[in-house]
Amino acid sequence: MKLIGSLTSPYVRKARVVLAEKKIDYDFELHSPWVSGNRVSDVNPLGKIPVLVLDDNTVLFDSRVIVEYLDNVAPNNKLMPTLNRERTEVKRWEALADGVCDAAALVFLEKKRPVAQQGTEWILRQEEKIVRSLAFMSSELDENTWCMGTHFSLADVTVGCALGYLVFRFPEIDWQNNHVNLARLYDKLMKRTAFVETVPHD
Repeated sequence: MKLIGSLTSPYVRKARVVLAEKKIDYDFELHSPWVSGNRVSDVNPLGKIPVLVLDDNTVLFDSRVIVEYLDNVAPNNKLMPTLNRERTEVKRWEALADGVCDAAALVFLEKKRPVAQQGTEWILRQEEKIVRSLAFMSSELDENTWCMGTHFSLADVTVGCALGYLVFRFPEIDWQNNHVNLARLYDKLMKRTAFVETVPHD
């Protein structure tokens, strides 16, 4: 199979971390929808990354679809529970973490525009989403070892990728000191090979 994406996208990183944790071999093809002449739209009509191309040329897009497929296709190192309530809880963590990435990416793109054209209120609204979400994450994590309590899961993958994106693009957001338990979780994740080898960079 082949993964299409960039080295900066937290959604692509999520897929790469899952592939590594599941020990699935794949080819990684670098393409960004923001680079002129990219091929992303040729395989994904939405023009977004990541895109996973299966061996039979079936194309999967949206990181949530991709990681769920990957967790089901390989029985080792299960990242999602089978019980509905626990599975829903993991998906809730994923939605929250992806929401942080969505808001952060919107701020990043908006701030690339000329200052006079930037929407100050729009930026503030997205930044408030990030702040609220981090506080909620911290409250839900509490003193647990992992997001789901005692075991590593997709919830930790998604939260780790969101926090890593903030470290990468928004070092001025001091979430590490404001939410010590999130910092502790992130430090633990950064000891895993899957996270170390997928640190975002330009």
